[in-house]
Amino acid sequence: MNFSTIFLIQIIITMLFCILASIYDIRDNFVPEKLCYILVLFGLVSNLILSLITGNVKFILASIISMVITYSITYLLWKLKMWGGGDVRLFTAIATVIPSGLNIDFLNVFPQLSIYPFSFSVVANSILVSFPFLVIFVCHLIAKNEAFKKHPFYLITLLNIENLRKIIHSTLNKTIPISDLKEGNIVNDFYFDEEYIIELINDVDGNLEVCESKSDEGKYYFKSMSAGGITEKDMYLIKIMSAQGFIGKYISIKISYPFTPAIFAGLLVAVFYGDIIMLFAKNLVLVV
Repeated sequence: MNFSTIFLIQIIITMLFCILASIYDIRDNFVPEKLCYILVLFGLVSNLILSLITGNVKFILASIISMVITYSITYLLWKLKMWGGGDVRLFTAIATVIPSGLNIDFLNVFPQLSIYPFSFSVVANSILVSFPFLVIFVCHLIAKNEAFKKHPFYLITLLNIENLRKIIHSTLNKTIPISDLKEGNIVNDFYFDEEYIIELINDVDGNLEVCESKSDEGKYYFKSMSAGGITEKDMYLIKIMSAQGFIGKYISIKISYPFTPAIFAGLLVAVFYGDIIMLFAKNLVLVV
């Protein structure tokens, strides 16, 4: 088995896992951790095999280094609320399997390589190709919005700032029973007065943030700290507090955008076409 065949197997397996992750993200708004961990394990094992076959440690070293660097940077971006924890794990898994650029000679695939790790190309491509997905996603939600079902000509009034604000809020947020709350849901401001709730939330040390309120709805409110949404512990705490009557039965959450399909698209572009930023830079230099 030559290198190109092993590289091809790595690409195919990575794409299959990305497809599965996209299905979970679209259907459940959540990417299972086990799915990403299995892909990470496959990346480490396959690159270890490459190192053993060639007697060159660079393959497994590149895999580990790419994994650590990609996780560190995407985790930082998660902290900056750019995407969810599942996206961080998936980017890290891709980096572990495919640490550097690919040249599959018998497929005549020679994408434009970048000066940074392959996973960074996937990240950059994913962000750039996500805009069409985002437009389609938002348009789909607006089309399903009750405001348009009840008032077909409501679209004309969107030039009014207040109407635009209302339609955006009603489209991108929804109220659900707390019993239906799931891990990864992004909780909007939930107001309360009892200070012992603050202690309960702080004891969990999850992804909920407690803030002092400046409105008349309550003294305090809690919300999700990042785009990663609530953790499993947060979810159980909120459900327990609701069941015991500490808080109400309903909660407002954001309708989060499934970013995993954009990651899959970014991977496809990176494998078969190259790094979009590098291609743009190259063409710009040629034009200038």
